[in-house]
Amino acid sequence: MSRHRTGTATAARGLAGFGALVAALVAAGAAWAVSPAPPAPGVANAGDPSAADQAVVEAGRGLFTANCAACHGAAGQGGPGGPSLVGVGAASADFYLRTGRMPLSAPGQRVVRQDPHFDEAQIQALVAYVVSLGPGPAIPQVASNGDLHRGWELFQANCAACHNATGAGNAIGGGYVAVDLGKADPTTVGEATIIGPGAMPKFAFDDASLADIATYVRYLRDAPTPGGAAIGEVGPVAEGFVGVAIGLPLLILVALFAARRGKPDENNP
Repeated sequence: MSRHRTGTATAARGLAGFGALVAALVAAGAAWAVSPAPPAPGVANAGDPSAADQAVVEAGRGLFTANCAACHGAAGQGGPGGPSLVGVGAASADFYLRTGRMPLSAPGQRVVRQDPHFDEAQIQALVAYVVSLGPGPAIPQVASNGDLHRGWELFQANCAACHNATGAGNAIGGGYVAVDLGKADPTTVGEATIIGPGAMPKFAFDDASLADIATYVRYLRDAPTPGGAAIGEVGPVAEGFVGVAIGLPLLILVALFAARRGKPDENNP
């Protein structure tokens, strides 16, 4: 009798376990049946953040086609009027767009700083499109509370020879001009050191050094000038150059006047 009861209990437990397994399988099947199907390829999911990113890229593509493709190619591959933008990264695109250096009105036009041609949203869209062409340097996050004295040291060692000790800019030969830094903000300072626009070389400053340089560049905007007003874009010894250019002709005129006054009158010996 005891053996019969034990077998019956074992069978009951087995049936119960089997029933639980079946119930679990049924529940899993029901859950699978009501799960949403994955979106079809090419169909954006409105709740996916990448969908918003793709929308920005597409907006940038339209702006690029209308304003940049004539020089840089339909897919940014470059052409006779402009270099390839594949792999230049966000830092380069943001720098040239934010400082108004791009787009040019016509191929071959001098690249100079101007007011931006696009608003903030358009700049972000164009940058996103350029980034989609290929990976490159990102926009640096540059602090503006660096060490002012260290920034001065770095600026004198790396920047003053071209941009002048006052940041007013200089002509550096070959038709190139190191620009006035009066409008430079920390981000564009960092971007310029990364991409090396124009004749400027690329630098590999660490984050702390970039912050120090940016802090000093900002200081130069309101720095006192006890030696006189800075005269930019005429060479590294601007005030001396102007002094010679103006002073030498004056000295010659004075010498000629003195010589004429000292010459004896032939009619009155």
